[in-house]
Amino acid sequence: MTYAFSSLDELGEGPGFRKVRRAMRVTAFGVNGVVYPPDYPGISHYHDRQDELYFVHKGTARVEVGGEERILGPGGLFHVESTTPRKIASIGDEELVMLVIGGKDGYVERDGHVTSDEDLERRVGLGKEQS
Repeated sequence: MTYAFSSLDELGEGPGFRKVRRAMRVTAFGVNGVVYPPDYPGISHYHDRQDELYFVHKGTARVEVGGEERILGPGGLFHVESTTPRKIASIGDEELVMLVIGGKDGYVERDGHVTSDEDLERRVGLGKEQS
């Protein structure tokens, strides 16, 4: 299969990990949904080879890394290289929902292609002020 659809709700309920990669048959990178309950202290960890990108979908995260602490709300992003210890906690009275993407060996370069001249026009105009 060359595509799949799902949702974090379909992949589980309550706090814990949602195995997005497996369910969506992703092979190019790792990806999980993570749901922490309110005021969850988080787990300090690092990886041997896999960098991670965290995207906060819902709730508030406290990120501790390199002696620094940051608070991220919905839409917040955090990237960390593999061997750097990090801790992400849920703060506040609502659950924290994140999408975590991991990978190694770098960027593949731009290799996207539009499928029609109409799509090319639409792509070029995306984000430009419309009159």
